[in-house]
Amino acid sequence: MLNLISQQQLERYCATRSGETRVGAAIQLPKLQLNLTEQLVHAKAAGCRFVLLGVPEDIGPRANLGQPGADGGWQAFLSKFLNLQSNDFIAAADILLLGAIACDDLQQHAQNADIHLLKELVAELDGRLAAVAQAIFSAGLLPLIIGGGHNNSYPLLKALATASGQRANSANLDPHSDFRPLEGRHSGNGFSYAHHAGYLQHYFVLGLHELKNSAATLAQLQQAGADYCSYQRIFVRGELSYQQALEQCIDFVVQGQGDIGIEVDTDSISLMPVSAFTNCGISVQSAEQFVYQLAKLPRSRYLHLAEAAPAQHPAGMAAGNNEAGQVLAALVYAFIQGKKHQATAI
Repeated sequence: MLNLISQQQLERYCATRSGETRVGAAIQLPKLQLNLTEQLVHAKAAGCRFVLLGVPEDIGPRANLGQPGADGGWQAFLSKFLNLQSNDFIAAADILLLGAIACDDLQQHAQNADIHLLKELVAELDGRLAAVAQAIFSAGLLPLIIGGGHNNSYPLLKALATASGQRANSANLDPHSDFRPLEGRHSGNGFSYAHHAGYLQHYFVLGLHELKNSAATLAQLQQAGADYCSYQRIFVRGELSYQQALEQCIDFVVQGQGDIGIEVDTDSISLMPVSAFTNCGISVQSAEQFVYQLAKLPRSRYLHLAEAAPAQHPAGMAAGNNEAGQVLAALVYAFIQGKKHQATAI
């Protein structure tokens, strides 16, 4: 279910330079002899607040007839984040680098699978991720989940609602609402499945593209009481600024008492190597602002970065790893900064 990361594995990613301390040298690693619950109790007692968790799979996007490659996001992230400088701006010792959900067997079965088997494999992955995420939430820690498709929003919302005992809220930066019909699990229906199962209450999509969502999907969003502010409304028609749209999103997801999940489909970022490439998206800086401002909310409990696919970069895998890794690392740091400056109300 979970592949813990070892010191030896960590060292494969870490470069060294005299007189410098990188994040990888200061971050906390799991105690390999402990079970998951013990790991998390030990980490919290040692001062940890954040847990890094990878999901190296691309089954969800492929089950949604999308491009492969989202299984590479976790590795790209590690190669960049672990080599950032450890200094006064980040307390790397507050972070547990736990490891990754075991996906190798599912990826193997998915190699020549038809659409029906792909959806079954996504459902199997749901169970694995939900169990690990629920343990992290129950331990009072904040997971940062990197890699894989946006299908993984469903098990994360399930885990958060189960751990808290009440329906969760979600803010999603995404050109797609991922509120497609309940037709078997894939990357396009994580939020509709979560709502249908009673795990999701107040749901807001920021940057939704008006022509990348079907009429049926938009109708389902309305029926579920969800809301959105479209990319065109902000950046084309100029009906409100990005900051005003972000404040609208925040006002919506702080309704009620439910914990809040922060979701970023990196498909929303222009020129990002992803499962569904776009050159009509937002900037990295706008995505960082989304994460930072939502992370400042006391009830925001996780960050999920989905769909980064380094292999889809037009210049090749090395360029894809470089670009995806930098963006994912920046968004993780934005979440950590937001929690450092967390508001005292709401």
